Amino acid sequence: MHPFFQDLKQGSQKLGLDLSEEALNLLLKYQDALVLWNKAYNLTAIRDPKEMLVKHLLDSLSILKDLPPGRLLDIGTGGGMPGMIVALCQPERQCVLLDSNGKKIRFLKQFIADLKLKNVIAVQTRVENEESIAELGKFDVITSRAFASLTDFISASVPFMHEQSIIASMKGLIPSEEIEAFKNEFHCQVIELNVPRLDEQRHLLLLKRI
Repeated sequence: MHPFFQDLKQGSQKLGLDLSEEALNLLLKYQDALVLWNKAYNLTAIRDPKEMLVKHLLDSLSILKDLPPGRLLDIGTGGGMPGMIVALCQPERQCVLLDSNGKKIRFLKQFIADLKLKNVIAVQTRVENEESIAELGKFDVITSRAFASLTDFISASVPFMHEQSIIASMKGLIPSEEIEAFKNEFHCQVIELNVPRLDEQRHLLLLKRI
């Protein structure tokens, strides 16, 4: 058994999730790969696996219960958060992980190939690239953990949206001013998240066109 198996299982249960043993083991394989590649490729500033478990795995898992269904795009996925974690837990969901950083996409492509994952692809492109927008098409859910500005994330998301698409933005503090600025275009639901062993505020914003 993986040394962090029980920690991950208990943490996910505290988030109200009932993940299978297979999903938990896949998540830990992903973290092990991240730790290994991080030594050479600098995929994440967090080096300690225990800290990774909380700040990457559990943090990403915290949105799972509230994430709307459907085809998902993770913009600025970096090392794969939260998109890869969603894909590993929900094999029925098609996920596209997008980032302009070649090293990070190489890592994700290798991990997808090694595990023969069928429901997730990693794409290296800039989010504003019109060819990529046309090729990738529209998504039901667009998420990100990477954007400092909600305004920038909405701008990046719009070309990938159809009328019913939902933007699922992961945030620390609630960006009240930015939400206010978009109140005539988007209805925003704010969900408070409680990540086990993380003493920081976390929120999920679900934005839908009015």
